[in-house]
Amino acid sequence: MSQAVPDHAVAPDATDAAHDTVRLLEPRDGIPTVIERPADLHAALDRFAAARGPVAFDAERASGYRYGQRAYLIQLRRPDVGTLLIDPVTLPDLGVVTETFAEDEWVIHAAIQDLSCLAGVGLTPPRLFDTELAGRLLGYPRVALGTLVEALLGYTLEKGHASADWSTRPLPREWLAYAALDVELLVELRDHLEDELEEAGKLAWAREEFAALLAAPPRTERPDAWRRTSGIHKVRDARALAIIRAMWLTREELARTRDLAPGRVLSDDLIVAAALAAPATVDELRRVPGFGNRKIAASVQAWHRPIAEGLALPDRDLPRRRQHAADEPPPTKRWGSKQPEAAARLTAVRGVVTTLAEQHNLPQENLLPPAAVRQLAWQPPSRTDHDAVAAALRAEGAREWQIDLTAADIAHALT
Repeated sequence: MSQAVPDHAVAPDATDAAHDTVRLLEPRDGIPTVIERPADLHAALDRFAAARGPVAFDAERASGYRYGQRAYLIQLRRPDVGTLLIDPVTLPDLGVVTETFAEDEWVIHAAIQDLSCLAGVGLTPPRLFDTELAGRLLGYPRVALGTLVEALLGYTLEKGHASADWSTRPLPREWLAYAALDVELLVELRDHLEDELEEAGKLAWAREEFAALLAAPPRTERPDAWRRTSGIHKVRDARALAIIRAMWLTREELARTRDLAPGRVLSDDLIVAAALAAPATVDELRRVPGFGNRKIAASVQAWHRPIAEGLALPDRDLPRRRQHAADEPPPTKRWGSKQPEAAARLTAVRGVVTTLAEQHNLPQENLLPPAAVRQLAWQPPSRTDHDAVAAALRAEGAREWQIDLTAADIAHALT
């Protein structure tokens, strides 16, 4: 199952005297061979099913290289049994893994980043413990996996391959070591954090947060996702926005077809530069900085087509510079002049959240979602008693523990 176990899994001079930590270079029981065949997966799962207890999961993506957020490597570990590395490219349906661990708690660090790509290969946790979220609830200022492992368990993990192109095949040995280390100590970290949560009286809060993560609907792409183009704030003209939208949609289709990250097809900087220049001809586009280089030059004519579409669009169809849903408040920086009463409510509610977050050693955004704070200040309930404020917070997705801590003080502040 594993490659040859190294003489040591820690650096020869592994103890950091200044921080009293031990640096792990690779898993202590060796780097597992990547599972690529159904028969090997079933055999491995038979061994894992014989044990009990939480199971650590992680996934590696190729976000900066490939289109979308699909997983290119799955890691899981059960202490005292071992670690599995699974290739979801050759094994795209891992429902059998979900079935094997259907009664177990899954331990994931920063689950909100991985749940979608795990679901894409049939991995859906029945129960969850998110070590990053646990660290936030405990008030740790830095909650990266390596930081928490070092601070709480005394080990420094090997770093350096988080942003690698995990669609590469075969995967280099040092990448596999890095991937296996991501789950090496995850269950131990979970146990430590659970003890701290219980001691702090926050374990019930954490369980409610974990359940909410699992119950959240899948993320869907917003129809105006093109508005997230980096640098779009430089654009003031509606015609230029139309060019950005047309180029962004063209790039999205090309990226999907070629299975490339959109930024590798055309950068946001070049899209914005083209929109600001609004070149009327292909030759004018070639003179826009960046479009004359060898990589882009061959496709300049193709990139001018969406620009021409934007230039030809009737005025009535041009996008607005800012777009907000009817039920969403506008940017808060405009409240003072446009809606001073709402601005005053926002200041009052934010003051409550700041005070309570400090009292309970929580980040403010974990005590109450910022969107809920803005919505409550912009459109408060007709009554400002505890029950009405609690109902309004609940409608905005606040959890019961958050409502219990904040509703009474917010109602008082609004009154």
